[in-house]
Amino acid sequence: MARRERKARKPRAPRTLDRQLVTPEGVPLNLRLGSAGARASAFLIDAIIMLAVLIGASLLILALVSGGPSGASSLYAVVWLLGFFLLRNFYFVLFEAGRRAATPGKRLMKLRVVSRSGARLTGAAVMARNLMREIEVFLPLFFLLFAFAEGMATAWTATLALGWALILLFLPVFNRDRLRAGDLIAGTWVVEREVRKLGEDLLIQTAHEKDMARIAPFTAAELDAYGAFELQRLEDVLRRNDRSDLFAVSTAIRRKLGRTDEGADLAFLEAYYAALRHHLERKLLFGQRKRDKYDQISANS
Repeated sequence: MARRERKARKPRAPRTLDRQLVTPEGVPLNLRLGSAGARASAFLIDAIIMLAVLIGASLLILALVSGGPSGASSLYAVVWLLGFFLLRNFYFVLFEAGRRAATPGKRLMKLRVVSRSGARLTGAAVMARNLMREIEVFLPLFFLLFAFAEGMATAWTATLALGWALILLFLPVFNRDRLRAGDLIAGTWVVEREVRKLGEDLLIQTAHEKDMARIAPFTAAELDAYGAFELQRLEDVLRRNDRSDLFAVSTAIRRKLGRTDEGADLAFLEAYYAALRHHLERKLLFGQRKRDKYDQISANS
């Protein structure tokens, strides 16, 4: 029996980084999550940039300390610590809150940050995902450095600090959406920034416009064949934008309407959706509602 149950189980679908995000306007966007390697490379590039800035600022402060009064060294030390805190946190915040939503490292690796809800990426989300990096990486490392400096470091404290940092650092590897702890809290994704050539975009847009132009207008009888329920289901199909679903649904609608045109399934369904929605909304203005294809148009009570 156990063997039969194992055979009956469907094989697991291979993990993929492809995701679909639906904007508040109802527009489906196909995205691809950034790989763990790309994200690690982006962080390494940003860390090198921050280290170069930190070294330059440190040399400048040392020069000021050596040429200034003796009592100013403590003040410069406070300035250095404050500057280091602002650098490691607000470096990411300022870049990701910008129009490109990416640090220099992410831009080089063709990555950007987006909101998982499909809405505009907010400053609060950017702040939350980046301030969590203090807890993920810097806090355990600072704890370990402080313990070594004060002579309090033991094998247990080193193991605890490194384990804490490594678990949170490699968290994106162990979840299917490649989410850091900061991404989980802020509701964000790091996705690949799709770069298309202008000519390719124009060809796709032109081909779609030609397909739309070839579709004959729908008659009132064809639009009366379906109601609000089918309109919602058709909207779901268009959002998924799955080729096999588009073919199956367009074939079923054409068969019901008695239309003989074939091909351009996406353009046909988009045209029929727009015409059906306008038709139902116009009927509703006159107090007539059609709930589904089985319902006769009736006046509202």
